[in-house]
Amino acid sequence: MGELFRSEEMTLAQLFLQSEAAYCCVSELGELGMVQFRDLNPDVNVFQRKFVNEVRRCEEMDRKLRFVEKEIKKANIPTVDTGENPEVPFPRDMIDLEATFEKLENELKEINTNQEALKKNFLELTELKHILRRTQQFFDEMEDPNLLEESSSLLDPNEAGRGAPLRLGFVAGVINRERIPTFERMLWRVCRGNVFLRQAEIEDPLEDPTTGDQVHKSVFIIFFQGDQLKNRVKKICEGFRASLYPCPETPQERKEMAAGVNTRIDDLQMVLNQTEDHRQRVLQAAAKTMRVWFIKVRKMKAIYHTLNLCNIDVTQKCLIAEVWCPVSDLDSIQFALRRGTERSGSTVPSILNRMQTKQTPPTYNKTNKFTSGFQNIVDAYGIGTYREINPAPYTIITFPFLFAVMFGDMGHGLLMTCAALYLVIRESRLLAQKNENEMFNMVFAGRYIILLMGVFSIYTGIIYNDCFSKSLNMFGSGWSVRPMFSPKGGNWTFETIEGNSVLQLNPAVPGVFEGPYPLGIDPIWNIATNKLTFLNSFKMKMSVILGVIHMLFGVTLSLFNHLYFKKPLNIFLGFIPEIVFMSSLFGYLVLLIFYKWTAYDAQTSKDAPSLLIAFINMFLFNYSDPTNKPLYRGQMGIQSLLVLIALACVPCMLVVKTMIVRRQYLWKKHLGTQKFGGVRVGNGPTEDEAEIMQHDQLSQHSEDGDEVRKQNWFNFTDFAVHQAIHTIEYCLGCISNTASYLRLWALSLAHAQLSEVLWGMVMHLGLASRSGGGFFGLSIIFSAFATLTVCILLIMEGLSAFLHALRLHWVEFQNKFYTGQGFKFVPFSFESILEGRFDE
Repeated sequence: MGELFRSEEMTLAQLFLQSEAAYCCVSELGELGMVQFRDLNPDVNVFQRKFVNEVRRCEEMDRKLRFVEKEIKKANIPTVDTGENPEVPFPRDMIDLEATFEKLENELKEINTNQEALKKNFLELTELKHILRRTQQFFDEMEDPNLLEESSSLLDPNEAGRGAPLRLGFVAGVINRERIPTFERMLWRVCRGNVFLRQAEIEDPLEDPTTGDQVHKSVFIIFFQGDQLKNRVKKICEGFRASLYPCPETPQERKEMAAGVNTRIDDLQMVLNQTEDHRQRVLQAAAKTMRVWFIKVRKMKAIYHTLNLCNIDVTQKCLIAEVWCPVSDLDSIQFALRRGTERSGSTVPSILNRMQTKQTPPTYNKTNKFTSGFQNIVDAYGIGTYREINPAPYTIITFPFLFAVMFGDMGHGLLMTCAALYLVIRESRLLAQKNENEMFNMVFAGRYIILLMGVFSIYTGIIYNDCFSKSLNMFGSGWSVRPMFSPKGGNWTFETIEGNSVLQLNPAVPGVFEGPYPLGIDPIWNIATNKLTFLNSFKMKMSVILGVIHMLFGVTLSLFNHLYFKKPLNIFLGFIPEIVFMSSLFGYLVLLIFYKWTAYDAQTSKDAPSLLIAFINMFLFNYSDPTNKPLYRGQMGIQSLLVLIALACVPCMLVVKTMIVRRQYLWKKHLGTQKFGGVRVGNGPTEDEAEIMQHDQLSQHSEDGDEVRKQNWFNFTDFAVHQAIHTIEYCLGCISNTASYLRLWALSLAHAQLSEVLWGMVMHLGLASRSGGGFFGLSIIFSAFATLTVCILLIMEGLSAFLHALRLHWVEFQNKFYTGQGFKFVPFSFESILEGRFDE
């Protein structure tokens, strides 16, 4: 259980791998995923390393596979994912893989080239078929007398008098439909109205052979006179990327050409179908093994990348690597090295040698699918310093509980729990689907967090007795109005009850309050006008109590850090003053809250003094306030003593610790360095030894040593300033952090009031209807109520409470003991590489 509360103990190890066994050993370490390789060649260019050619070959294979994958996706063929994790192929198998991928790529490129040429030819024949059919319609229409009269404007003036029409030239082609208006205007302006354009749309869209998109086109025919206009018309058609086709002048020739075109189209369609069938067969066969190929290639590439991080000894027969690894997994790593050596067929075993180092190891916290979400919350604040207390185990309980305090509602908590249970129960199936939606993946990763938040919200909802803004009367109310109708109960009558929809609850009336509700808040408060007055007081005090307990727990955890890192100075002049300071002031405030609850009853509560005024007067030493009487006998002496104790803790943290550190510094620097006649006397360390001792101490006491790296008075001044800032921040933070926990009260009331408003303004309308159509109206209103509940109260309010709970943990809780200045352990793992989390 120790590794759960503190990061794993890490060690730096040196690996000696035989050249013939290095590939297989690294492969086994990648499958194990427990070592982080260090780059032993930081000054060597990436293109000058030993295995750069193998990396390039793997990248080329990966490129070919991505090309094939793109073609598979374009053909809408599903890739088979059997969940198989193939072993890494041997280096000698790379040639076979390269040949397979080369053959597959060339075959697909050849098929694509032939298919594109065939589609281009098919498109041209299809366009020619439409031209021949449309032009025949144009020529038939030209026999209309009206159109002949219109075309007479193109006659030559000399021959127009004789009534002999000239022979007009024409061109026919196909153009994109959206370019027709611009094309027509350009012809009119350039040819000055001396051309005659007819166009007709092609009903069915045509496929572009290059892009595969569906394009809408139109057939056109242009009549003109003379070669000059002909050249202008052709240039305009070329500029608008119109396709021109030869069109015979006589109907008989057009008919014969159309018959030949139809025959060629039928033959070409048959060839296209056969080509597409062959392409589908090739892609379907590749889709079955595509995932396995990707895994093999990327594993090989990762291995050669890792081998490039190693050093090669002078004999060229051994590779030397340095790795960070957990001490608890050394046996597994040794076994993986033996397995890799046996797999390679080498007779020389690989050697793992632990190294002594002053370098700070990476931080590694073992997690599972349940704890990973909470660990990610902590790591988002900062990766923990090596071997310091890990807040994640405590966050598993405190985070959903503080969320539930702000989100307390049985109904909303039940909905959240059901949604999280669905994700948890079907997690295997949802993982297999590999949804790429980022929002869904984020929610799915935190499914256990959401589950606990929902469960705790049900619990706090029971305590608040709140379910969709309504109370549940499960045990019977502890209030009774029967004594009010008796002569001793006052002047209340049945008319008084009937004339007032709500009445204030007054426990001071004898016999009205029969006893506390067994669990949670009495349901009768839901109809009382002084409900908010009661809940405000209750939830505000509850927030202060929870906040102080949470912060005291955080300060207590710092003690375990000081004990582990053997820092007695931080215990006596850090932890003890901090815990005493907070307990003397805010711990005392919590005790006052409990004392007031127990010391005053319904009859005497009106005379109870204000805790806020009493707490302010405590700091001001003001005990003569006539408006606020003492809570108990001897209050002035106890409170004055507590304030003095708290004030005494400040110089302990601010001055005493600074002076003791200074004394240690001077002692270690000057002890044993007195010289008489040039001869050193004394048993203390030399000046050089004192410098080394001081450096070692500061490296261990990272909190104190960051500002005192150089051994001089100026850096020591920096340490004193740092200690002063830390002390002031802690003392003032105790006040601001305690006030920050009042967000538990504010958000809880806001959520309850928003839920009540939603019920009263939406659901209440449907329930108030008594007509025959009320059922249908209620169905519509309930749909709106459910939608608003999910969108506003569950999602928006849930996200707001989540962020506030996150802030309470990061700022108010973790800053008491968690520095978060480490760096994460990133092992060489095939699993993370294949999931895309590894920077290739």
